Amino acid sequence: MPSKPILSPLPYFPDSAALFSAIADQTWAVFIDSGYPHSDQGRYDIIAAEPMTTLVTHGESTQIIRNGSSIDSCDDPFDLVKHELLAYSHEGFAGLPFSGGAIGYFSYDLARRLEKLPVIADDAEHIPEMAVGIYNWAVVIDHQLRQSFLVGQGCDEGHWQALIQQFSVLQIKGQTNRFSVTSAVKSNMDKLFYTRAFDKIKHYLKEGDCYQVNLSQRFVADCEGEPWIAYQLLREMNAAPFSAYLNFPEAKILSSSPERFLKLENGCVETKPIKGTRPRKAYPASDWHQIDQLRYSPKDRAENLMIVDLLRNDLSKTCKTGSVKVPNLFAVESYATVHHLVSTVTGILADGKHALDLLKSCFPGGSITGAPKIRAMEVIEELELNRRGVYCGSIGYIGFDGNMDSNIAIRTLVHSNGAIRFWAGGGIVNDSNLDEEYQECFDKAAALLSLLNKLSGT
Repeated sequence: MPSKPILSPLPYFPDSAALFSAIADQTWAVFIDSGYPHSDQGRYDIIAAEPMTTLVTHGESTQIIRNGSSIDSCDDPFDLVKHELLAYSHEGFAGLPFSGGAIGYFSYDLARRLEKLPVIADDAEHIPEMAVGIYNWAVVIDHQLRQSFLVGQGCDEGHWQALIQQFSVLQIKGQTNRFSVTSAVKSNMDKLFYTRAFDKIKHYLKEGDCYQVNLSQRFVADCEGEPWIAYQLLREMNAAPFSAYLNFPEAKILSSSPERFLKLENGCVETKPIKGTRPRKAYPASDWHQIDQLRYSPKDRAENLMIVDLLRNDLSKTCKTGSVKVPNLFAVESYATVHHLVSTVTGILADGKHALDLLKSCFPGGSITGAPKIRAMEVIEELELNRRGVYCGSIGYIGFDGNMDSNIAIRTLVHSNGAIRFWAGGGIVNDSNLDEEYQECFDKAAALLSLLNKLSGT
């Protein structure tokens, strides 16, 4: 039987990155980051380490390490995480989003366990399709109420008191670590290659195969040093409400995503797809003009509506009949380098369904595939040179209490084997313009390119 969860107050520090720095070098340390104080669009931060169980999926097999023992399973990875959570199921604390549970990533390519897709694009990274830890303690920081808590279950008293002591002070370390980019940043698509892929998508659209296809290009550079250094700079340059830093054995994930995928709180479901982008301008009048252009663009509104309809259908698979609604269409949200057109879709989770059932039924997010989803994913596999990996998958938490919040892993860097990579792209529809869509890739990549240029040692 799982033990009863406990909660201890901690001193509040406005910048959780300073708190996380003390454990950032620990394998399986995780930081779910609201972007505060560089952005006030989010509310909670979550810090955790020392998972009692880890689940790592490569291809058809998931390695589960629990209490030092390892087993391999070919069962569905979503179901395996669900099984681990149900073993420790308990109610959470009112007002806190997380009191222990799963934190990690579900890569875009995990969709191969759900749908039969062609195998064409090159897997150049060979990192896991899923990496998730089951954490029995976490530090939760509420920036709205300016409060912090240590929450968890199953910790012995000595360890619990040591955690309280550790997270009650800022342990400032000397900045001896460095991170530098040691090569030029290269894309896997030049303008000619992108044009050919764009024209092929236009052909599929005219033939009626799809209504929309998301086309992305991959950027890569060599690097050396500690990625946590790069992430701290990233969150200053491009603060976003669904950010995260994951220090996992086979890859470090640095995400500054502005997009929520799925939130589940007390049975209430919310997804907020992004479709429609304009770059920020330096002068306020010009910037407001960009907002108005985006808000009233027939193309962007139509593109957004296609994905809203797709997500309504996805939510209906696990939500109560008649509960799926669209309370907000075509809102404009502004970030460090871009404006986005964002809609909100909600529902009520059906009786007997779990957060992992919801995630699985909607995976991957429709805003980064196109519509219809499966055919769009087939086209993506045909035209993109490299597997997407973590990009366009999802990063987040699923609690023992059944609540969940997750992002769409865009504006996300992946570090492994001495290289750092990210992707950027956009949805192609019938009236898309080649030059505008190609430029949109760089508008979305602007913050990440600026980061790597700033860290360049060349």
